[in-house]
Amino acid sequence: MLAQELYSDYYHLRNKYEDFAENDSKAFPYIQPYINKAKKEKNYEKLVQGYKDAVFYSFFDDQKLKYADSMVWAANLSRDKDLLIIAHIDKGVIYYYNYKKYQLALNEYLEAYQYSKNTTNDYLKYQNLYHIGVVKSYLGYYDEAAELFDKCLVYYREKARSKLHPNEIYNNKKGYLNSLHQLIICYRHSGKYRELDAAIQKGLSEVGNNPEYAQEKAYFLLSKGIEEYTGKQYHQALSDLAQSLPSIRNSRDFARLSVNYFFIGKSYLELEDSKQSVIYFKKIDSIFNKHQFILPELRENYEILINYSKKHNDQAQQLYYTSQLLKADSIMAKDFSYLSPKIHKDYDTKTLLEEKNKLQKINYLVTVIIILLIIWAIGLIMLFAKKQKKAKEIKQQYILLEEKFVKDNDVVVPNTLEAPNIFLEEKKINLHEKKVEELLRKLKTFENKKGFIQKGLTISKLAAQLGTNSSYLSQVINEHKGGNFNKYLSQLRINYITNLLFEDKKYLKYNIETLARECGIASRQNFSDLFYEINGIRPTDFIKKRMQEIENKNN
Repeated sequence: MLAQELYSDYYHLRNKYEDFAENDSKAFPYIQPYINKAKKEKNYEKLVQGYKDAVFYSFFDDQKLKYADSMVWAANLSRDKDLLIIAHIDKGVIYYYNYKKYQLALNEYLEAYQYSKNTTNDYLKYQNLYHIGVVKSYLGYYDEAAELFDKCLVYYREKARSKLHPNEIYNNKKGYLNSLHQLIICYRHSGKYRELDAAIQKGLSEVGNNPEYAQEKAYFLLSKGIEEYTGKQYHQALSDLAQSLPSIRNSRDFARLSVNYFFIGKSYLELEDSKQSVIYFKKIDSIFNKHQFILPELRENYEILINYSKKHNDQAQQLYYTSQLLKADSIMAKDFSYLSPKIHKDYDTKTLLEEKNKLQKINYLVTVIIILLIIWAIGLIMLFAKKQKKAKEIKQQYILLEEKFVKDNDVVVPNTLEAPNIFLEEKKINLHEKKVEELLRKLKTFENKKGFIQKGLTISKLAAQLGTNSSYLSQVINEHKGGNFNKYLSQLRINYITNLLFEDKKYLKYNIETLARECGIASRQNFSDLFYEINGIRPTDFIKKRMQEIENKNN
């Protein structure tokens, strides 16, 4: 009875403010008594909820972060893993959504992930997976992010159709729509246009005209507008982009707002209305100045503004936008190390510095220019020396690898491994010599028939294929193949694909994802790391050297 009364007190306190709009600080006179009561009673579950509400209704970003820290503090006192998951996810959202501090956001999501391993709350698990996917997507790992969003879609779709409380159905529907929107972003950047079109149509169909999903509808319209721009339907693109603007502005999502402005500006540019287009490009610059954040795909915004300033002989604006682009590159290099090498087009760093130098000759003293030139020259020399050193190392490693495969074209598994673990030695199974010989013959057949390129191959699956158990097979591989099963399998796969790259030049035209699939490795990154670990050279560097060698022979 007492517990019901206490719950009722919290319910009535929260009922006084829960209808306020997000970011409405007028809710705080009602939130503070809720927090005070929870503190006094050491009710940490309610205290976490109170701080969570404070985050939601705070207007300023620094306040949101302060209350997010308090959430983590209260969750730690509770020692409740689900509360810790909630607290770390919410703090990560503030870093990601309000500050665009991706590394800090990812740290929080990974902290939540550690706690989520043993939770029975699947909603929290998938909420955290979604946010990890968002960070991966922004860092350019689109295939990895898409895998996470696909999992989230399956989970949220099923839950949204279940017989749950209306609030739970609403939350799961939101999760489904947000996952679909993030998957659309991955499709667009990966060039999967058929899947992109189907996902946009699906999203717009799901939200309809329901005002509860106005923000999600705006995101789908933004994606539709971008797709229409790509298809040269500029008038239709302007219509859909303009329709999405109000909700995106209200959401305070300045990153998506910048994307919206960019494609509106680009559409006007294609319609030869440069004056109108520049208005929107300058809006992006204003957002960049305010938040010190820009997406890699918007780098072109400054290239356009620089060219526009050149065309109109406005040297002051040209210098300003050149400096802005250098600043943007510096910021992006920190957060987008994976994407940065791909986005430099007409204005790489060297060109920008040269352009800035020419402009500064008009505005600055000669002595200052000389100092800057010396600094730039030293930087360029160091960069050139570093590149030369790396190129030399790659060449040497390629020569060693070539010698190895010229000498022996068969797949070889090295017989060297670290000293055995004494604890593993105690568990060693005594195998009959004939049994060992039989397994080795079967493994040889497995290697000759390229059985190792099977996707998802595990030691249990291989043991079943060879008619033995995983314990026997593991011991034979460890003792006779120079390492554990994973090392053995990786060596076979990488040696196999390296042989193909040496022997058949058609494989040199394949992208890294295709090469990975060809030898049975699911992940592009895992393939690249294994190739480097085994061959001492990245696959992209190896392919370049191999193609150069073939070209030199032909000449």
